[in-house]
Amino acid sequence: MAGGAREVLTLQLGHFAGFVGAHWWNQQDAALGRTTEGEELPGELCPDVLYRSGRTLHGQETYTPRLILMDLKGSLNTLKEEGSLYRDRQLEAAIAWQGKLTTHREEANSKNPNLQDLLSAEGVLSSDGALRAKLIQNGKGETSLDAGHWTEKELGDGATHRLFLPTGHPATNPKPLLPTENSIKVWSDFLRVHLHPRSICVIQKYNHDGETGRLEAFGQGESVLKEPRYLEELEDRLHFYVEECDYLQGFQILCDLHDGFSGVGAKTAELLQDEYSGRGVLTWGLLPGPYSLGEPQKNIYRLLNTAFGLVHLAGYSSFICPLSLGGNLGLRPKPPVNFPYLHYDATLPFHCSAILATALDTVTVPYRLRSSTVSMAHLADVLSFSGKKVVTAEAIIPFPLVRGQSLPDILMQLGEATPWTSLSACGDSAGHRCFAQSVVLRGIDRASHTSKLNPGTPLPSTLHACASGEEVLAQYLEQQHPRVLSSSYLLLTPCKMAPPYPHFFSSFSQKGLAMDGTPKGAAVQSIPVFGALRSTSSLQRTLRDLADELARLDLRRWASFMDAGVEQDDMEELLQELHSLAQCYQEGGGLSN
Repeated sequence: MAGGAREVLTLQLGHFAGFVGAHWWNQQDAALGRTTEGEELPGELCPDVLYRSGRTLHGQETYTPRLILMDLKGSLNTLKEEGSLYRDRQLEAAIAWQGKLTTHREEANSKNPNLQDLLSAEGVLSSDGALRAKLIQNGKGETSLDAGHWTEKELGDGATHRLFLPTGHPATNPKPLLPTENSIKVWSDFLRVHLHPRSICVIQKYNHDGETGRLEAFGQGESVLKEPRYLEELEDRLHFYVEECDYLQGFQILCDLHDGFSGVGAKTAELLQDEYSGRGVLTWGLLPGPYSLGEPQKNIYRLLNTAFGLVHLAGYSSFICPLSLGGNLGLRPKPPVNFPYLHYDATLPFHCSAILATALDTVTVPYRLRSSTVSMAHLADVLSFSGKKVVTAEAIIPFPLVRGQSLPDILMQLGEATPWTSLSACGDSAGHRCFAQSVVLRGIDRASHTSKLNPGTPLPSTLHACASGEEVLAQYLEQQHPRVLSSSYLLLTPCKMAPPYPHFFSSFSQKGLAMDGTPKGAAVQSIPVFGALRSTSSLQRTLRDLADELARLDLRRWASFMDAGVEQDDMEELLQELHSLAQCYQEGGGLSN
């Protein structure tokens, strides 16, 4: 592995996890490409942490996500379970077989037409996971290259893939291309990245669509990985990816909490803890947007699955961080969270998942840096000491960077009531005690790191006296949370917003700068983001309230959930575990202020 990368294996468990993961990998893919003319790649993040190099049966080099993905039957649309890296298997069989060959072809589902246009405009995606020449067939049955020219796609560490740009490519004739957002039904409708054949695992015994055969309950999810078929398949895929790593630092699990995948995630985390002890296991528990009060069974199941998933995943993970744009984890729905500079539709999974993926791309920076010695396990140790195995995520998306202002100017304007938006459905952390935090600010140009005041000008704040951007950020966090264990990271690299990322930002320039006057209307290409992971006393009330709601349930009304594999003793143990977790976040515990 080039550059001595500390590899991470990603597991995506569930359909909403697939949505978040699709945006996540699209953003990683966008970060691999060239910047606009006149810009240099900062090279701060190491893509080899997340990606693996390989070769197809034809000897072509590939660069694909180190990923295991689990979803249900009917969830993939046109995407094949084995991906498309080895889609020429029939052709190879025909070459080896000298006899007659008959092919029976099924009618394929139609691909999202807008994404198809997007990929076609960029030069057809090849079967090896890289972009290659568009091949056309002339009237004589001969295959040739379409008109265009070759360029290269940088992968980091000096590695490149060649890319064929057809005539009229958006590089010379820019035209934003987006899927129609209401037409996106599954995550594969907007996934731009090719996956390795060992990435996708479909749970055939449960259906993605329809009213029957659904993976609805925690116990059902646990039972999936008690079946030899699925357990052995998961173990085989884990061994394949892990054994080729030089230094595996750990696993990041993106797991749906609201349905039966909470049970799949719990058994997966238990397996990782047993087989790969000492590695970091960071779990991101995902919950989709608002839900309807008119669906009592779904809401009760959502509450139970979330509680069981949260407790069990906390027990087997280095930490778990709930991620949701909803107001709380319980039965009382609250309005979706608000972002001052971002306009989104909370009813669209395509929108909600894009925001969560952007936050995830930021808060995971510490263990993906080339220069940092921080591992997943170390990050978890900092945040989850003394049993605090649940952490919260907060972000400012996008960070309001104004042209001509310095970082000290902007941070001072934010004031004491920092406009962080909670992404963990755990309420606002303002006014609560912070025990530890990991903060990342990215996308700030180096020239803006420190004050631009002329010598002799009175300093508006102590931040304006700092000699570096890192010192500015560290001092700001000290002012916000005195004597709290804080780690901070300041990056030049912004978050990439390549199509088909939604158009959220109406008042920002292409580089994510806040604009005065009439917006130009161009699609935002990248944005600065301020993200944080925190261990905070607000979790005491969140976990306690969750336990109180569960205690009030009449489980006799929800016997179907219990019949799926959960017993009354399990429920009593769950309540005890929630109260024990809540106790860890008492104001008097942990570090002293």
